[in-house]
Amino acid sequence: MSELFSDYNLRPELISAIARAGYTAPRPVQQASMPAILAGRDVLAQAQTGSGKTLAFAVGCLQQLNFNKNAMQAIVLCPTRELAEQVAEQCRVLAKDMPNAKVLTLCGGQPMGPQINSLRHGCHIIVGTPGRVMDHVQKKRITLKHLKVRVFDEADRMLDMGFTDDLAVIFAGLRGPVQTLFFSATFTEATTALAQAYLRDPESIKVDSEQRANVSELVYTVEDGQRFNALKALLTTEQPNSAMVFCRTKRTTQEVADMLAQEGFVVAAIQGDMEQVDRNRVLMRFASDCLNVLVATDVAARGLDIAGVDCVVNYEVSENPDAHIHRIGRAGRAQQPGMAFTLMSESEGAALAAIEIHTKQDLKKKGAQSLRFHANRIIEPEFVCLNLNEGKKAKLRPGDILGALTKDADVPGEDIGKIKVQANESFVAVKRRSVKRALKLFREGKIKGKRVRAFKL
Repeated sequence: MSELFSDYNLRPELISAIARAGYTAPRPVQQASMPAILAGRDVLAQAQTGSGKTLAFAVGCLQQLNFNKNAMQAIVLCPTRELAEQVAEQCRVLAKDMPNAKVLTLCGGQPMGPQINSLRHGCHIIVGTPGRVMDHVQKKRITLKHLKVRVFDEADRMLDMGFTDDLAVIFAGLRGPVQTLFFSATFTEATTALAQAYLRDPESIKVDSEQRANVSELVYTVEDGQRFNALKALLTTEQPNSAMVFCRTKRTTQEVADMLAQEGFVVAAIQGDMEQVDRNRVLMRFASDCLNVLVATDVAARGLDIAGVDCVVNYEVSENPDAHIHRIGRAGRAQQPGMAFTLMSESEGAALAAIEIHTKQDLKKKGAQSLRFHANRIIEPEFVCLNLNEGKKAKLRPGDILGALTKDADVPGEDIGKIKVQANESFVAVKRRSVKRALKLFREGKIKGKRVRAFKL
């Protein structure tokens, strides 16, 4: 297998973009899939979230597209808006040195007008959610006439969310064969049937999870009615700087987040009923180390741009062993150790046994009565997230924000954390001691000669 990206005979622009993005050597899923992808073969790959598959198929698409032709030649379908945004951003980073390359994101929950205008100007790669892409296909705003590559990312999740019919509509008008890349974390009868419907003689690839060896699991047995007390005691005992708490339902997710906030934790929930702008802001706070605890439904276990967390807590035992694996996969990623805890009542014993059988391991168990809640041990984030009302469309860059804060607001460089610039807004993490100075800059000063408003999240 290739040990360097340069071994793949890629375009020079891709090699330089990969190096600039900080990728040094191909990861297992990239080593296993890229030769077949670059050879034009269909690929059927099983790989967990966070394994590096996005880079594999993004490089494959960018390598073979003709950017002198202003036509959509590749389409990537994702189950969630967050995942689509991340995939699109990865494609843009890799395509930065390719003249004329245009990547368009088409997701639900966003205004239709700007998407229609962007489609009129043409693009080379579309990344989107099936429902919104189907809407544009049905209105004939998208043509598949020049399509070369289609990617099904997190295919099992798309099936779970009921997108099978949408996929059929999208590709009903396709004429002639195209390369199909099918990535799924799990394979059931349904995903296998979907793959058979869209793939031709595929190269089959299975990459084992890279992070499980780095995650230590422990089950706390709890009595009915004592689950929340066990959770807050666990969080003050372990004192993680970042923790994800997984619940089965949207209602429980919000209730747990609200109760933790009342106890003094810096916490937020993310679940399906939230508006996209609110989901985005919560994720920005968490990814910027401005939020210690994120309470989420299982949908958040996949496709979120979060590098890894100190610990994962299963507030309830998952009824699906694969969902359990996805949950704990959020801890100990990128070769860093992590902890995963599960709170289990007597009635959940069968569900936990199914997980143990599926993962071929006996999980260590301990009584939750050994945990004690200590209010004075609740950790407060070091940073506060500021939301700016301008982004890439206003020609704003991370360096502009950093320069203004350090030079004009006299904020020490070490007090400025992660900076994320999106299309119409930006986010910057600032240490608490410097927040007032930063806000004064945005209230009274300018960045690149323009007034930029900001507020604390």
